[in-house]
Amino acid sequence: MFAALNNPIAAYQTTGVESGVESADPHKLILMLFEGAQQALAKAKLHMQYNEIAAKGAMISKAIMIIDHGLKASLDMEAGGEISENLFSLYEYMVQRLLVANLENDPEIINEVNKLLYELYEAWEMIGKNKTTDLALHAVTS
Repeated sequence: MFAALNNPIAAYQTTGVESGVESADPHKLILMLFEGAQQALAKAKLHMQYNEIAAKGAMISKAIMIIDHGLKASLDMEAGGEISENLFSLYEYMVQRLLVANLENDPEIINEVNKLLYELYEAWEMIGKNKTTDLALHAVTS
């Protein structure tokens, strides 16, 4: 936190994320979680390449936290039914794979999880576009 005070770029980025979260609707927040996990995994791969073990572990842990305490925690198991159950299992799988990637220093596992996150991100993004389109059509036809 204090480093951001001495670094204007870090302060800007922190402020940008905070204001983005404050103004985001629940759908956008989920997209931001996907983006955050993907960014952490990209950084983890870079740290793997440079043999920066502690930094790699920190980034994988960050991705795990986002998946486990963000994406998985946001599931509505009652309303979501089978879809929520499947996503829960998929998030569990991702977390387990990332633990293995960290232990084995395996960038291919990170690629695998990142691909899954990206596919879910795209699907979630499409849902948002469809909602916006449906709302716009409803407004025009009403």
